[in-house]
Amino acid sequence: MFPFSLATELTTERLLLRPWTRGEVADVLADRRSPRWARDFPAEGDRVIAGVIAEQIAGAPEGSGSPDRPGSPDGSGDPADPGAHGHRLIVERESGLVVGSLSLLWPPSEGSVEIGYGVVASRRGRGYASEAARALVAHALTSPDVTTVYAEVELANPASLRVLEKAGLHRWSDDGATARFRATAAPKPPRP
Repeated sequence: MFPFSLATELTTERLLLRPWTRGEVADVLADRRSPRWARDFPAEGDRVIAGVIAEQIAGAPEGSGSPDRPGSPDGSGDPADPGAHGHRLIVERESGLVVGSLSLLWPPSEGSVEIGYGVVASRRGRGYASEAARALVAHALTSPDVTTVYAEVELANPASLRVLEKAGLHRWSDDGATARFRATAAPKPPRP
């Protein structure tokens, strides 16, 4: 088994979940279009995440990483690589177009890590968000540092509630405005 890596590309039946490149972060922040994006990518949430990634890699040590290479495939977690921070683009395999993004809000806190996701309007209703979230949750739970993946969603957003349910997260609480969902790792057997 390979060691856990935030930069691992994940493939599902219809999607590829891969780390952002520095160039993609820069293009989103500069409002430059790419022919590899769905016509309505990036959405507002993608712009926010691109800004978060830019801040994370700006804090990396001088000269680390490569501007043309996504996150470190060896799991080293090079902070200059966008993939070292748990953010991924959602690529529709059939068309090769980026149709959204999702993130593990790394690092975990006391074994818990939050997941966030978004799919552009032109690709909603196809189950992409659930498919992507299910894969990323399963991957996160293979990390020795993660026992729980969670998400919070407004009760006024029934589509997102369904995404989390279909992704296999279980609703564990709500405060009348926000529902909290989580998935937990199976207990590890005791070591002999």
